[in-house]
Amino acid sequence: MFITLEGPEGSGKTTQIGPLAEFLRDQGYDVLTTREPGGTRIGEQVRGILHSLENTSMHPRTEALLFQAARAQLTAQVIRPHLEKGGIVLSDRFADSTLAYQGYGHGLPLDALRTIIAFAAGGLQPDLTLLLDVAVEVGLQRRAAGGEWNRLDAYAIEFHRRVQTGYAALAAADPQRWVKINAGQPPEEVQQAIQQVVQERIRVGKKPVNPLPTMAAVTDRLPSR
Repeated sequence: MFITLEGPEGSGKTTQIGPLAEFLRDQGYDVLTTREPGGTRIGEQVRGILHSLENTSMHPRTEALLFQAARAQLTAQVIRPHLEKGGIVLSDRFADSTLAYQGYGHGLPLDALRTIIAFAAGGLQPDLTLLLDVAVEVGLQRRAAGGEWNRLDAYAIEFHRRVQTGYAALAAADPQRWVKINAGQPPEEVQQAIQQVVQERIRVGKKPVNPLPTMAAVTDRLPSR
């Protein structure tokens, strides 16, 4: 099962992913945690470029493509191999962040972003996405108080509000995959809500890993002459 945690800045994804992993490991599951951008040696180098406050002149299209580069490496090197051996992967952000931030936040075309996301991730999609929802102002205050402030955090508050609107739209469009969690609660209550949702989904059963299309499958879809 591939589970992603999404949400605006300061929503607590990084805080919650560790306890969730331990909860699942205690039940006997083989759990791997990762993050975006990053999760691999190459991805962490890309993360440094994306987050550096020295790169405030970065164009939104450059930003979007760098995220895909890190995602392609992470998916191929880390996520797919663990899923294919029957494990659970928990990821702090994945493709929906691109749609929320570069799509709704920057206004880049969503269809174009979906195309490059599909290429980078090889068609892989999460089985469950937890949307940790918190007021934009609260989230940014948390980030500032925590001493971790990067180039994306520094965007104007209107940008972050568009991101939050984007997340709400994405969740509404796919309610089977998304579950909204009130991240304004104390961390222990947020974790309890997350564990309940994940446990229920695991009981229902996981879907098989989205396979990369074979050449035969691609050929079968071509129109006959």
